Amino acid sequence: QVQLVESGGGLVQAGGSLRLSCVASGRTTSRYAMGWFRQAPGKERVFVAAISSSGSSTYYADSVKGRFTISRDNAKNLVYLQMNTLKPEDTAVYYCAANRLYYSGYSSPGIYDLWGQGTQVTVSS
Repeated sequence: QVQLVESGGGLVQAGGSLRLSCVASGRTTSRYAMGWFRQAPGKERVFVAAISSSGSSTYYADSVKGRFTISRDNAKNLVYLQMNTLKPEDTAVYYCAANRLYYSGYSSPGIYDLWGQGTQVTVSS
């Protein structure tokens, strides 16, 4: 019972919005920094956004700044990724991840040791 589950993905028209959610099953994640990553077909998994354990600090890839917002509700053990003004290049499988080992940093996939199964986001043009 150590699992992250993403939800909220789907098909949306360019310019639209989606809100992804990440929940923990069988445990809480409120003490861990969390990240969102995405992986398009044939490409590497890349950083999207991250948030500190308390939610006081957030970080974003340049490609999503001003459009995406990461947030968390520790009382509900939820991490969100609000995605606005979506573009076709945002199409990817989106993953949430937990930094349970307290590695320094936020953008490297290697510092996150627990990953969800991913949720598909498809943005049509």
